[in-house]
Amino acid sequence: MHGEYKVQGGKLVVADVELRDGRLADVQISGDFFLEPDGALDDIRAALNGLPGTAPAEEMVAALRAGLRPDATLVGFTPESIAIAVRRALGVSRGWRDFEWQIIDSGPQTPAMHLALDEVLARAVASGQRAPTLRFWEWERPAIIIGNFQSLRNEVDLDAAAEMGVEIVRRVTGGGAMFVEPGTAITYSLYAPGELVGDMSFADSYAFLDAWVLKALTAVGIDAFYKPLNDISSPKGKIGGAAQKRYANGTVLHHVTMAYDMDAAKMTRVLRIGREKLSDKGIASAAKRVDPVRSQTGLERTEVIRRMKEVFVDLNGGTPGDITAEEYAAAQELARGKFSDPAWLNHIP
Repeated sequence: MHGEYKVQGGKLVVADVELRDGRLADVQISGDFFLEPDGALDDIRAALNGLPGTAPAEEMVAALRAGLRPDATLVGFTPESIAIAVRRALGVSRGWRDFEWQIIDSGPQTPAMHLALDEVLARAVASGQRAPTLRFWEWERPAIIIGNFQSLRNEVDLDAAAEMGVEIVRRVTGGGAMFVEPGTAITYSLYAPGELVGDMSFADSYAFLDAWVLKALTAVGIDAFYKPLNDISSPKGKIGGAAQKRYANGTVLHHVTMAYDMDAAKMTRVLRIGREKLSDKGIASAAKRVDPVRSQTGLERTEVIRRMKEVFVDLNGGTPGDITAEEYAAAQELARGKFSDPAWLNHIP
């Protein structure tokens, strides 16, 4: 049985294994990684051989850490990445290409409707009623979207927002507040099976789920990189941020907003971006944090999105899809209820 795992920002790890009486046997680990001393590869094989084929990733990692000699140095890979490759060989951990992805454009929607669609589509994937999906958003009006755990009054200048006609909504994911206007942002959501990231730490899953978009941004001329925990950035500044929610069966909602042509002055009027939050960014003002995609690519927003879709399909597969009438109806009800309810918005005043 054969499994492969490409470490994000690292090397390829390949596992070839056999099962004998339900236990790992003749384990071979290979790849383009670096390992010192050479004999440490024998330690890795010995640590894995004999483990139950049903062993969870945590048990494999513990065995590897216990079995590696003290002076072993792993470069470009980790015990966790070895466990993922082995579990993929066993068929208990799957990669992007093991799923049939749909790619959809939901068209201009109100802020509450977008948040409702996120919940409805994520639950549809969780129940098996929908294939794993990548959805691109279009903003119908200016909005501030605050994180689930943020204080409304601490994050938003309510008077300025009302004066400027900016709607305020609260999403189900954590993270920071963002300001958007039609045509100024690139927002997408992934509704992914939990098993795609089941062997990864929460932090590692962020980088993994956005690795494809870093390649897409590189393809359009941006030297993009991931800045832990959840920022997409470039040498010229922050481009966007990600947020996640895990549902009961492990299904992951992962969404990202990137600035295409953001009005930083307007953003700083409606958002109370405090000095404390900026203190670890090494910059003097919030406006400098926004470095739009447009200024670095020279491409129209629609062209950037088109190329993002192409890269996703090339790497992970995918076919065009759509939102069903039943999903729209469920989202409309949720938008009118939960996401338009002042109690939800103000649950942290």
